[in-house]
Amino acid sequence: MKRLFGHTIGLKTSQIKILENLYRRRTPPEFLVTGDLARDLARISSDIRRQVGLLIDRKGHTAFVLVGDAKTIVIPALEAYRVAPGRLRGLRCVHTHLAGEALTRDDLTDLALLRLDLMAAVTVTESGLPGDVYVGHVLPGEGETPCRVMAPLAPHRLDIGCLSLIQALEAELAAAGPAVLKPVAGVERALLISVFAGPRREAVDRLTELADLADSCGIEVVGTEMQQRRQADPKYVMGLGRLQDVVVRALNQAATLLVFDQELAPSQSRAIADAFDLKVIDRTQLILDIFAQRAQTREGKFQVELAQLKYLMPRLVTKNTAMSRLAGGIGGRGPGETKLEINRRRVRERIGRLEKELEGVRRQRKQQRARRDKRTVPVISIVGYTNAGKSTLLNTLTQSRVLAESRLFATLDPASRRLRFPRETEVIITDTVGFIRDLPKDLMVAFRATLEELNNADVLMHVLDASHPRVEDQAASVLRILEELDLSTLPCLTVLNKQDRVAPERLDALRRKFGGVTISANDGRTLDPMIERLEAMVEGMETIHTH
Repeated sequence: MKRLFGHTIGLKTSQIKILENLYRRRTPPEFLVTGDLARDLARISSDIRRQVGLLIDRKGHTAFVLVGDAKTIVIPALEAYRVAPGRLRGLRCVHTHLAGEALTRDDLTDLALLRLDLMAAVTVTESGLPGDVYVGHVLPGEGETPCRVMAPLAPHRLDIGCLSLIQALEAELAAAGPAVLKPVAGVERALLISVFAGPRREAVDRLTELADLADSCGIEVVGTEMQQRRQADPKYVMGLGRLQDVVVRALNQAATLLVFDQELAPSQSRAIADAFDLKVIDRTQLILDIFAQRAQTREGKFQVELAQLKYLMPRLVTKNTAMSRLAGGIGGRGPGETKLEINRRRVRERIGRLEKELEGVRRQRKQQRARRDKRTVPVISIVGYTNAGKSTLLNTLTQSRVLAESRLFATLDPASRRLRFPRETEVIITDTVGFIRDLPKDLMVAFRATLEELNNADVLMHVLDASHPRVEDQAASVLRILEELDLSTLPCLTVLNKQDRVAPERLDALRRKFGGVTISANDGRTLDPMIERLEAMVEGMETIHTH
């Protein structure tokens, strides 16, 4: 272990030896640091005009000697000193401040992030002697202030019952409650983050949807953070200072994951994951992970893996400590962690194989559609925003048992069923994957085989969740995607679902705005007007084809 940590270039050999000799100094357990050691720290710090620090374990042994610059000090990776729930790191940091300042925000951030036993700053006077000593420690619970700074100590009064204080803090942490400090095994706890430049209402809507996505993925949301700024910080998205505060809050609430609503550049993901001991994903990775959980068919699994690999390709760099936090579990299902760490050449080969497999699927679907066309059976495709009730409607219409859940992206694999209308017209009803705004481009490309089913449709049935407060925005998102797929010219019936959950005046307003019919997909008695409209549309098409 390299115990002299920091930038020592420019120091004299004698100064480096003095720093190295600090390892041999032992601090009694009840002392923060001895008065003699505080004087030596102040003297060498004054001499080299840099901050100098010690990481001291609970037996009083020095684990690291830290050398910084005039204003900051950097703490090394501390993997050997793991933190258990309700426990602290087992190390306290004692370092110098050349400008006489108290504990800085960086000091308190390191204290909270690293779960150090204590953070102490020894001020250095102009004569090179130690001045006031400032000490801070973490606070238990989920409060907005995760740390407490004690009253300044005189340099000769550092027998503060250090070990007893640390043990008392850990007792309080343990008593704060397992729900706060010990997340349920296998359940991620996430803080959701949005950095936006547009209207705040739109950002709030997006965060609400992000929370729904997280819930659909099995993630427990512990809170949200929003920041409005003209443009995102190129490195940390929301600025390092604000991000530090957010991460401290996340850790204080036992969060294991940061989820950004905005798509992160590969460099941003790496910078945030390298700086903080938390997993970092964005909205796209969250959606990909939901798809990886839900895909049931061989084709669906191929499509998800292809989308994940294409998305993660630019993020595959040499293995570092951030990689497991970028793709472990959440945001990394499907290919798996091991595949995410292989080199680019093997990833490209895997992408090539998946694309060939999916090309075979597309040829097979084309043949199936050709056989279907020969039988001249009209196809009605159900489209709509995710969780609008498409699968429930298919089940009610055809008495089938397609998976239908009240959660985003419950259906990924297409399902087709035959249906005979009252006037003996026979059709095929197809359920499709739900749409969502800003659907990841890699996912659109990968699911081309599934979406090509829509190209064979004679009629589209656009299902809207009339009870959703943002139904207008959801409808616009679906129409944009249909336009991108060159399907906007197909005959389309708008179906306003969940009418039983909507006030009559609101339902009338939506009916006037969108036209179409209103239904409750789980109540077959409400479907007659919709069935009549669909049958008339299909018969009208047959008349056109006949002439």
